[in-house]
Amino acid sequence: MATKRSAAIIGAGIAGSSAALGLLDAGFKVTLYSDKDRKTLLHGVPATGTAIYFGKPSQEADAQIIENIYGEDSFTDGFSVRAYNPDKTPLLTFDTDFRYFRAQGVDPRLRADDRIRRFIERGGTFKVEDVTIDTLDKIANENDLTLVATGKGGLIDLFEIDKSRTVYSEPQRYLLTVNVAGLPYDKKTFDYRSKAGWKHNLFTANNEQGEIFTGGILHKDIGQSWSLLGFAKPNSEWRQRFDKATDSASSLQIFKDIFHDYFPEDAAEIDKFTLIESDPFTWLKGAVTPHVRKAVAFTKSKKPVAALGDTAIIFDPIAGQGAQNVSIQVAAFVKAAKEHKGAFDADWITRQFDAHWANHGYGATETTRLYLEDPKYAAHSQALFTAATVHERGGAALFRFQSEPSLILGLQTKEAIEKYIEEETGEPFSALASRFKPAEKFTARSK
Repeated sequence: MATKRSAAIIGAGIAGSSAALGLLDAGFKVTLYSDKDRKTLLHGVPATGTAIYFGKPSQEADAQIIENIYGEDSFTDGFSVRAYNPDKTPLLTFDTDFRYFRAQGVDPRLRADDRIRRFIERGGTFKVEDVTIDTLDKIANENDLTLVATGKGGLIDLFEIDKSRTVYSEPQRYLLTVNVAGLPYDKKTFDYRSKAGWKHNLFTANNEQGEIFTGGILHKDIGQSWSLLGFAKPNSEWRQRFDKATDSASSLQIFKDIFHDYFPEDAAEIDKFTLIESDPFTWLKGAVTPHVRKAVAFTKSKKPVAALGDTAIIFDPIAGQGAQNVSIQVAAFVKAAKEHKGAFDADWITRQFDAHWANHGYGATETTRLYLEDPKYAAHSQALFTAATVHERGGAALFRFQSEPSLILGLQTKEAIEKYIEEETGEPFSALASRFKPAEKFTARSK
């Protein structure tokens, strides 16, 4: 009988736990390393964002690792968008279905724990160990394949930043997030913004300050909950407010105050949000500089190790591409490893990442630039939001990029994006643009 190939994964978040379960099911002997035990991973650390899967590609990739076990309450169907001018007057509004296979929001701590549980039940080895650069070398020498899916212990610094694929040198948004309770999942919730009620996430923006996402997410303790995720522009007044967050209570109050001051039509609903008392770690603040790292690094004894998930590509979360990238990269990597018969050397690791970059990663970084209002995509953004305001399928055309981000790579000119909008809506862009008028007034919860 042939000896099983062995794999080690450093980091037990969604990327690491998914890879561990996938490689185990592919016939590998797998060890998953974490610097925290399962109880702490689930109950003693913050949720790292919302980790929403938008559309079929990411959900079908994830299904190659584990089937959906979360039910209908994990899915939303669209977006209600409102944008305000810097002086807080209405600019535009639209409400749209995705027109693709929904979006799924589940607490990333719960996702990871469910994978770890199944991994252990099926015979995987879960080790609680603080892996350092020195111990990584030992682990890599003991295994056929070693993946790094964490930035802890200085391990991420082993992987050189790929300057040819990295656009930004500083954060583009400053972030604050908190998960909350207080509103039911029904059609009456936010029905003044959407007939779909809670099934449509809210995206509410002030052109000078930033954006706030409000949407359903299944919390590890209480199930039905809500995520408030704020994106403050550099040098904005919002950023100063975000800096003052110290816990879940202060984070929620900051969001309530912002809605009263900038988006008063929604304030009455946002005021109904309450804390999730069982979870003191349901908030997070900070900033990320989006960047891409080289796919392979070498330990002290020159053993190759592979970057996975956020270790390889870190996204500003405004376009929701981090979770998509993880699910698609992991599924492809596991499939390739299962089929590969030779050594998992540096060339093989690099080929896998280059294929992922061409298939998904590059498009995901460019789509994120679109949502960040990068000057490269200023004309695209203007055209897409114009079309979305006057045509329901225009809104779907905008949010399709979250599900299929590589579409943007074939739409690099103003003419190309206008042709895309025409194909999606069935109308010439010039006809859509002629109907655009700024919003005069936004509806609010009736008293």
